[in-house]
Amino acid sequence: MADFVFDDSDLDAAAAQRILNETLRGSDDGELFVERSSSEALSFDDGRLKTASFDTSRGFGLRCVAGEASGFAQSSELSPESLTRASDAVQLVKVGHDGVMSALPRRTNASLYPNIDPTEDPGFADKVSLLQQIDGFCRALDPEVVQVTVTLAGSRREIAILKQDGARINDVRPLVRLNIMVIAERKGRRESGYVGMGGRRPYDEIITPEVWQPMAREALRQAQVNLISVDAPAGQFDVVLGPGWPGILLHEAMGHGLEGDFIRKGTSAFSGRLGDQVASKGVTIVDDGTLPGRRGSLTVDDEGTPTERTTLIEDGRLVGFMQDRLNARLMNSAPTGNGRRENYAYAPMPRMTNTFMLGGDIPQAQMIAELKDGIFASNFGGGQVDITSGKFVFQCTEAYRVRNGKIGEPLKGVTLIGDGPKVLGQIRHVGDDMALDPGIGVCGKAGQGVPVGVGQPSLYVEQITVGGTA
Repeated sequence: MADFVFDDSDLDAAAAQRILNETLRGSDDGELFVERSSSEALSFDDGRLKTASFDTSRGFGLRCVAGEASGFAQSSELSPESLTRASDAVQLVKVGHDGVMSALPRRTNASLYPNIDPTEDPGFADKVSLLQQIDGFCRALDPEVVQVTVTLAGSRREIAILKQDGARINDVRPLVRLNIMVIAERKGRRESGYVGMGGRRPYDEIITPEVWQPMAREALRQAQVNLISVDAPAGQFDVVLGPGWPGILLHEAMGHGLEGDFIRKGTSAFSGRLGDQVASKGVTIVDDGTLPGRRGSLTVDDEGTPTERTTLIEDGRLVGFMQDRLNARLMNSAPTGNGRRENYAYAPMPRMTNTFMLGGDIPQAQMIAELKDGIFASNFGGGQVDITSGKFVFQCTEAYRVRNGKIGEPLKGVTLIGDGPKVLGQIRHVGDDMALDPGIGVCGKAGQGVPVGVGQPSLYVEQITVGGTA
């Protein structure tokens, strides 16, 4: 019977298991992570298909854990010889160590996404036709549209995680994404608007006109709002953040600080604060990898542990962390299904999945009405964060000046500056409109990028430093 990751290679599952068992003897943990993947990306720009790429990859990552140390080796060659060389290298970490193997991950029959291959269905010609159709629709929306960029990206990752004594966990992970960017021009000024959507689901759910036409109109709306934007003020302001994607600020400003490796090593601003009140009352933040079809969701993490819903902050109090197997063992706690890696060439580490704040009971309109002289930031771009301190700088792609409770002129060049732990305590109101992002998040850590989800309700945050252009 064919083996979906070992098929057509010189290495079979039985030989791999024999080498793995020898590798892990006397260690505390470890696994053989085998992967084969395919991915494609198409970009329609300047009214034509600009780029089209298709890639496949295959390989293994072998890890042996002894105490706090990990030996890791990877190769794109699936053969007994290559795996044996890797085994010889990673076993050096357990010299003089006599460990007790950690318990196997619990098993699950759950499946959070379909077993599909977005690189094959729909076909290439249909995808090109779709991009051309979206491009034409965007250009016909308004004479001010001068440029349109549409991209479609899909991938399929097939993985097998082999553990000691014949235990094996399989997963097949699809991922799709559609991005639309519109550039509009008025009186010589050009501005852009951007909308994306995706997840672990079939293309059919995001490439219907009922989905992409509203996306195109929203991208144009953003561009036209930016065309009338004025220089942003600088100073201390109360700020109302919109729901959904602005949750990326919380993801970066506090999420990384609640990952087990930073907590254990004492380098997080939240180290030693379990049980403390670290945020305003009413603030509850969770990491949930079990949401079907979401971009950050995983049936099992990259160590074979089923994902779960982990409460991190409850009513303002710090109650939990995100753990992989290594840091959970060293901290005397349980893994939470947050051991993640970019692909087979990387060792796992604790990472977020879908991290979001739960909703409250205050309407967004009430929050804006309370702003005497502030900022309404409805959409975000990128930012930078110092994980140790939680200090951040984020750019807003859509923001407005608010005076006496009335939304005024749109602003350009708005940046929000602060530190995550402090901002958590400056939240005055939590909105009743919690939303998740549309499926566009990518999180970077230690040189690895993984797909994630974020979300939040509208938030009223007091006295954030706003860096502007005026």
